[in-house]
Amino acid sequence: MAATQTVPQLSEHCNFIPIEPRHGVLTLYGYGIDVRVDRGHLIIHDGIGSRRTTARFARIGHGIRRLVVIGNDGTVTLSALRWLADQDASFVMLDRKGCVLATTGPVRPSDARLRRTQALAYRSEMGLQIARELLDQKLVAQERLIREKFHDTDVAAQIANAREKLATANSIDDLRFFESQAAKAYWAAWRKLPIMFAKSDLRRVPDHWLKFGFRASPLTGSPRLAVNPPNAMLNYLYALLESEARLAAAALGLDPGLGVLHFDSRTRDSLASDLMEPIRPRVDAYLFDWITRESLRREWFFEQRDGNCRLVGSFAARLSETAQTWAWAVAPVAENFCRKLWSTMRKPASWTGPPTRLTQQRRSRTGEDLSLRPVPPPRPPTLCRVCGTPITPGNTYCKKCALSESKTSFLKVAELGRTVTHSPKAQALRSETMRRQMAGRLSWNPTDLPKWLTGKAYREKIQPKLATFTVPAIASALGVSKPYATDIRAGHRIPHPRQWQKLASLVEFSDA
Repeated sequence: MAATQTVPQLSEHCNFIPIEPRHGVLTLYGYGIDVRVDRGHLIIHDGIGSRRTTARFARIGHGIRRLVVIGNDGTVTLSALRWLADQDASFVMLDRKGCVLATTGPVRPSDARLRRTQALAYRSEMGLQIARELLDQKLVAQERLIREKFHDTDVAAQIANAREKLATANSIDDLRFFESQAAKAYWAAWRKLPIMFAKSDLRRVPDHWLKFGFRASPLTGSPRLAVNPPNAMLNYLYALLESEARLAAAALGLDPGLGVLHFDSRTRDSLASDLMEPIRPRVDAYLFDWITRESLRREWFFEQRDGNCRLVGSFAARLSETAQTWAWAVAPVAENFCRKLWSTMRKPASWTGPPTRLTQQRRSRTGEDLSLRPVPPPRPPTLCRVCGTPITPGNTYCKKCALSESKTSFLKVAELGRTVTHSPKAQALRSETMRRQMAGRLSWNPTDLPKWLTGKAYREKIQPKLATFTVPAIASALGVSKPYATDIRAGHRIPHPRQWQKLASLVEFSDA
């Protein structure tokens, strides 16, 4: 008996799928990742199973600003890291839980005196001032988001009250306490935010995935190990922001681990966490716009045995495309932090300030503005609300589902119309109209109709001219409903002879 094939094998002449950077970000998330340099070109192999991807980039025109690796299976050679550094590109390694595993960027000159000042800033008045400014920027952005997107003035007022108290803080601990009060109110506003999934996915979606829920995971008591898609997405976006904050600090010659607001920890870089604070509301706003305007797909997420929600590699790669946006946003925050430290250093009077390597604000050539421009985040994919297939932005359903949905909507509207038209109020209005019309017919004398105003005269002289008048004008002249007036105007119905004279006056027709 011949053995059956249980594991698909790569054919000898496999057609490899090309890899291309999107928005300056190249994301790898498969198994057996291989990044190396061959004859001056960056060679990349990636993929899962029989679906392998490959790429070959020259030093000119590659378009890579970030190389993001999701996972821990594969090899990246030292020559590849040097190739990226030479091209002013960065390497970031993440996992799907929202943790930054490693970051490397272009080599920059470093000033030991600046790092020494940074290490001493934690217990200085300058450190307290920097921490206060960081949190003030964060709470201003959070208040604006709650007021403009959630339209919750009560929560916005609570955040504003906590922000006002920052000015009275005498220590870092006081700042943390006031920020925690604002965070409690802020995330409470998110709790009942509904999450949309395609209708075809709803039977496979747990109930707790259909709303934002608590920011703290029931598995850890903290945001780590999220149990639903929006929080898992937020954790991953925060990881991208943290990696950009690390790279920004290193580019300015700062130590990413020595912060002023967050405690020193072996599991995080405190300065990177500090620099993230003012930018977090921007990430939140991006997520809010996504989940309130577009549907999610069940296939983008998977649930582990303990209930932890993780991102599928292809979807994490799509989120990674926002890295350049967060890099642009964190750059002025990092440079301002560096500038504050610089102001407290002992230095020659000829030194005008630290370099602006991230924003290029101090570079100029013949008066040309070379500062970096804002980088908008990529637009989330627009999906059909029923089947989840990609559609053109601005639409709600694909062509196939639009037919069935329009039929369903028509039946719902028809049912609603029947309900409204058979209500006691509608019945009373119809009865009153019928009584008024019947009274008009009984009181009308056929001899009052002019001899020249015959049925033939109405059809040939009056009815054709009604097309030049609006339906409301005809309805008002006769005292009838607009649908009935529409039929009269179109010639589908002939009104009672007692109303011919009114229409003749309307169209200015007479025997004379």
